[in-house]
Amino acid sequence: MTLQQFFEWVQLHPMSVLYYFLAILLATLVLNALSEGQGHNAPWRWLYSVIIYAVCIPGIFSIMLNIYFFLFEKRGLMQAELLLQFLPLVAMLAAIYFIRKNVSLDAIPGFDRIYSLAAIIATVLMLMWVVDRTHLYAISFIPFYYVIILLIGSVLFIRFMLKKWM
Repeated sequence: MTLQQFFEWVQLHPMSVLYYFLAILLATLVLNALSEGQGHNAPWRWLYSVIIYAVCIPGIFSIMLNIYFFLFEKRGLMQAELLLQFLPLVAMLAAIYFIRKNVSLDAIPGFDRIYSLAAIIATVLMLMWVVDRTHLYAISFIPFYYVIILLIGSVLFIRFMLKKWM
């Protein structure tokens, strides 16, 4: 299944996507009510971790998809698909807001990995945009695999600096 086929499937079955994000938000609210003040303890924080991963991966994907559509394909805002580009982002922000009210995000296992994933994806998109705008690969006489090596080295350097800085 390609991304285009997945997008077409979502357009044909919009309620399944809506039910997915509503179930995540409902699970967050129920978990907040059940764990009342105990969210930092072992069983609750692992459940919060599952919810964070279930909502942040589509949310990060939708953010990066928006950046890609607006920067590379130059799509307008009026052409955006709500279920694919904005609903995951809104659901991610809402779930994180409700989870943050009950437990510190530092206590949730794996939240730092989600943050690192978003930073690396954003870095790669930024480097791709710079290479696309400068036409580095078109005006230079170096082989293309050197450009790829330069991109990978840049990502590793930025990741190292982010770890050192934080």
